[in-house]
Amino acid sequence: MNTKEKIIRTSIALFNLHGERTITTNHIASNMGISPGNLYYHFKNKEDIIRNIFALYSEHLSTHFKPLEAHDEPVEQLTQYLDSLFELMWRYHFFYDNLNDILVRDDVLKKDYIAFQARLFEQVKAVVIGLRAAEVIAISNEDANELAHMLKMVVSFWTPYVKARRMTGVLEQQDIYNGIVKVLMLFKPYATSLSRDKIQHLQQHYQTMADASLPSIA
Repeated sequence: MNTKEKIIRTSIALFNLHGERTITTNHIASNMGISPGNLYYHFKNKEDIIRNIFALYSEHLSTHFKPLEAHDEPVEQLTQYLDSLFELMWRYHFFYDNLNDILVRDDVLKKDYIAFQARLFEQVKAVVIGLRAAEVIAISNEDANELAHMLKMVVSFWTPYVKARRMTGVLEQQDIYNGIVKVLMLFKPYATSLSRDKIQHLQQHYQTMADASLPSIA
């Protein structure tokens, strides 16, 4: 791992642990044992670091949430989506926590974020339509649009919702599993008779993983 990659990784860890707004480039450099000048050689400022983190975040979503493959079992593919979603929500949870403040400070990032979210909506909708084509869910085109919006909304606001209800403000891994259970709840009303038991089993699977972790208020 080169210095630039180490700066990115350290920044993500510090942002997640302490909150993005409280961490400065000096904190990042000090934690790494390098000079601020060394950090500025790779990044102009903290906003530049965050833009690079956002690029990794958007790449993760773009590569892991592609349309369903017709030859694969659809519920297994849904499980893969959910596992990738867990990794994403856990790895970048600081971004969800302080999203508005981050975007207000950086017009370039906000423009990129809005454009990316428009593309992401189409990806999520394509997944919903793919599940319909595979007879996992039965849903109208209008409701497919709304379900795609609701899925994005739950993912975007679940972690700050949990942290706001906890005195410590600390996010635990079981919180993400509980969030995935909530995501699956959105699919259940549309589940077909062919998939209802599989979705229920999948929900129980993630609930068991949540329960196996530390107690959560969620």
